[in-house]
Amino acid sequence: MIEKIHIYHTNDLHSHFENWPRIEAFIKQRKQQHELEGEEVFLFDIGDFSDRFHPYTEATMGKGNTKLLNNAQYTAVTIGNNEGITMPHQGLASLYEEANFDVIVANLYLPEQKRPDWVLPYQIYETKKGTRIGVTAVTTYYKKLYGLLGWELSEPFTELTMQINEMKDKTDMIILLSHLGIHDDEKIAEQYPEIDLILGAHTHHYFLEGKQTDNAFMAAAGKYGRYVGYVQLEIQNRIQMEATLYETELLPSVQDEEEKIQSFLDKGKQLLNETVTYMDNSLSFSWKEPSPLAELLCEALHEWCNADCTLINSGVVLTPLNSGRITKYDLHQMLPHPINPCIVELSGAELKEILLHAEDESWSKLPVIGLGFRGSVMGNFVTKGVFIDNNEVFMNQKPLEPENMYKLATTDMFTFGKFFPEIQRSQIKQYLMPEFLRDIMEWKLKQMSI
Repeated sequence: MIEKIHIYHTNDLHSHFENWPRIEAFIKQRKQQHELEGEEVFLFDIGDFSDRFHPYTEATMGKGNTKLLNNAQYTAVTIGNNEGITMPHQGLASLYEEANFDVIVANLYLPEQKRPDWVLPYQIYETKKGTRIGVTAVTTYYKKLYGLLGWELSEPFTELTMQINEMKDKTDMIILLSHLGIHDDEKIAEQYPEIDLILGAHTHHYFLEGKQTDNAFMAAAGKYGRYVGYVQLEIQNRIQMEATLYETELLPSVQDEEEKIQSFLDKGKQLLNETVTYMDNSLSFSWKEPSPLAELLCEALHEWCNADCTLINSGVVLTPLNSGRITKYDLHQMLPHPINPCIVELSGAELKEILLHAEDESWSKLPVIGLGFRGSVMGNFVTKGVFIDNNEVFMNQKPLEPENMYKLATTDMFTFGKFFPEIQRSQIKQYLMPEFLRDIMEWKLKQMSI
């Protein structure tokens, strides 16, 4: 007799709740239908379900997202970098306190290789017909950043080998929840013939009908909840798999859908309605010209980092600050990015190259996607501690010494991206975590009001 198993999967939702009411209704309806037919259903999320760009996630530190996963009756989830390194240690440690599902992350540890008590390295699910399905998961290897937040990461491939060796004699098939990205997933498909199905994430890739490799079947569902992934397994002596993606926009609409979407914003705004300070004057912003708000942020970062000079892009500022009462919600709307400050050590020659490059007017219109940036364009650059005159860079009234080393305060997005190769190549980078830009702006505004 053929056994049918149904797997639904999501990844990289990034708190795009505009798609959530339809996704939740769809998977609940399908789950009920399959169970009425006596067939097994599993529901997995492959990480980055939470993103602090959304006020509701920010205000609840992701616990509101966990409630949504509970309501949709997920089987298990893994974490992405947005759960792992955009929350303070206690934020992640308590994120799943009320979870009704398994949290599987094989390569996440506390110091001294102690596994958190809320994390499983793998789980084996047995169907009513006795099929044993082993599920393990690995997350992106941002070892240094996790370390700054009090976690340890093991190398994903090494960890995967250990978990597969542990599971392979206890299971009939193995599923990997991978928040590593498509290139690593392809390597895993080649190197681990024991894995039958790889559900992917992180690089926002998708397969309309899955992808069969020599060893494994791969599936992924893009980003922001635009698709719900579905894999059907038929087991009779051997495993056959078919995959498809359901486009959320084409799913049936939900009663009071717009009200439900708006409610996430309203709850977040209400919870963030905490006074930070009062301002006598409004502060405007611009992505093309010098503006008081971008300059104040640059000054705040300069002071926070105690650096020789500071460089930020004005595109991080998304709203003005109006006079009167300023709340945490206002600062969140102004700076929603999960971006941390960073101090980079550079030679005078490298720093000069960066600062002269930053003078290019074309930056103001350059579209930017990813790297924690939640705006639209780079914007012009703002500096503190240096000035440029006739293509010469001065600090403390003196030209930069080409061989001297200087500390540049900037945002971590420039250490990950390729906008300034000199920053990316620097061997000495100090990430200041867990504070985001909005936390530093809050600190600065409170300093000003004293």
